[in-house]
Amino acid sequence: MADFQTAAPAACGSKPRVKKSAFRLDMTPMVDLAFLLLTFFMLTTTFARQNAMDLTMPAGKGPATPLKQSKALTLILGKDSQVHYFFGLNDADTKPTLRTTTFSAAGLRQVLLDRQQQQPAPFVLIKAGPDAKYRDLVDVLDEMNITDQQQYALVDFTPADQQLLDYRPQVRH
Repeated sequence: MADFQTAAPAACGSKPRVKKSAFRLDMTPMVDLAFLLLTFFMLTTTFARQNAMDLTMPAGKGPATPLKQSKALTLILGKDSQVHYFFGLNDADTKPTLRTTTFSAAGLRQVLLDRQQQQPAPFVLIKAGPDAKYRDLVDVLDEMNITDQQQYALVDFTPADQQLLDYRPQVRH
């Protein structure tokens, strides 16, 4: 009878009383687990909101909006994380001078900031070339957000753009 405590007999000839210890449930680990889960879910919802970027896309195909040559800056995403750019549009009348830069702060970001100073409210056309990576597209959208570009569009890569890349009268920036 190691588990039970015996008390002194109450009277002669009576049985000794057995005193049982009270059951006690310790809730400390459950409280710790609740605080851990609460902290985990609070942190994950906080981090989840910071990684989203708003991108507004048109509802459907509509009429093409005319764009002035003087307001346009065209970016062509190429291989090896290079950005080819020219001022204006790529049409048959004028052959633009193609320039090449990178995604560094002194590269594309500086080109965008310089263009904003020269031409207030420029319109940036973004074209993903056949060798461009998805990461390049995300990086250029980040640069649009960082430099606070108000007007930009993702447009299709055309055969005229491919001819311009193949001809390559480029100027390194």
